[in-house]
Amino acid sequence: MAYAARTDDPARRRAAETMVCACGIAIVICALAGTQAWLDRHFMPSFFLPRDSYVLIEQAVRAGIALAGVFLILARRPFARLLWRAPSLALSVTLAGILALVAGELLLRHVQLRPAEWLGPQEEPRRQPDARVGWTFVPSRVGHGTMGGRTIDYALDAHGYRVRRADDAIDLARPTILFTGESIMFGEGLTWSESIPAQAGTMTGVQAANLAVHGFSTDQAYLRLTTELPRFRAPVAVISIFMSALFGRNLDDDRPHLGPGLVWMPPVQHSRLKMLAKLLVPFRKDATVERGIVVTREALRATADLARSRGATSLVVVPQFGSEAPVEQRLRERVLDDGRVPYVLVELDPAWHLPWDRHPDARGAHAMAAAVAERLRGVTPRP
Repeated sequence: MAYAARTDDPARRRAAETMVCACGIAIVICALAGTQAWLDRHFMPSFFLPRDSYVLIEQAVRAGIALAGVFLILARRPFARLLWRAPSLALSVTLAGILALVAGELLLRHVQLRPAEWLGPQEEPRRQPDARVGWTFVPSRVGHGTMGGRTIDYALDAHGYRVRRADDAIDLARPTILFTGESIMFGEGLTWSESIPAQAGTMTGVQAANLAVHGFSTDQAYLRLTTELPRFRAPVAVISIFMSALFGRNLDDDRPHLGPGLVWMPPVQHSRLKMLAKLLVPFRKDATVERGIVVTREALRATADLARSRGATSLVVVPQFGSEAPVEQRLRERVLDDGRVPYVLVELDPAWHLPWDRHPDARGAHAMAAAVAERLRGVTPRP
């Protein structure tokens, strides 16, 4: 009798329906509020997906969220009936979800998770931990990778610089152009002679030293440069790289990183579930993005100042596949133009990338190397 009385109470039934309907309306409002301008502020451009595909995914998710809200509004009576007639079931489902999350967190704590840019332990070229910059390449070895049907040799010298062959070594006494950055500058999927440093070295007739390391952010590249530049007796130029599509990794703090003022900071230990969630939904707060812009600008300015202190020229290469989207342009201008960082924008044909991979192919690398050589024309290497 008590059960029947409870289920027939019109006031409580309407209250339950109102609560479910309010939840649905709130979901729809969130979907409508998530305009493309809002998404562009909180989800950084992607290197692995073209802009059009990235926007399409965002809009599809937004539409799905709105439809879920509409469904909840239209089906408010069945949901309200479930909440009212079987509150213990709803509570049990909620508790089960919470316990599943807790169990997942405890289980993942036994799994060693590295920053996403580290990639797998068997990926070539192999990485090794480094307390100051996060990771570096294992020196004095040759790794072999297969991409686009080709086997690529990645030869590294005793300092971890990429070289033509295992028995080659960079002559630290010779005039040298130093190249810093990540996998694009390193030459992912390219032979040594196809890489940007090698082609630029051939064009200028100056020895090129490839200091780039896969997965590096701008501040990691700067930290590595501060260690490696003093080894060279006659640096001619320091060439860095910046891409709006790779800016997102400059916001990560699960590796050694620099804060405002270029203060070194250790990795932040996050919840394992939070780390996995960020991979699936890379949402960034406004404050996080603004701090990343400031630190990136400071790191590139410090790179230029460091090069100048050694009598070397500094230049940032900015590769851009196809036309630049407004959101990418604004990010580039805020980091480089507002920071008064010398750079060269190199527009690449969208087809100039590796098969099944977004890294530039030999044609893209050639275009960037040619832009570097042109900007360095007239720079006389010191004896």
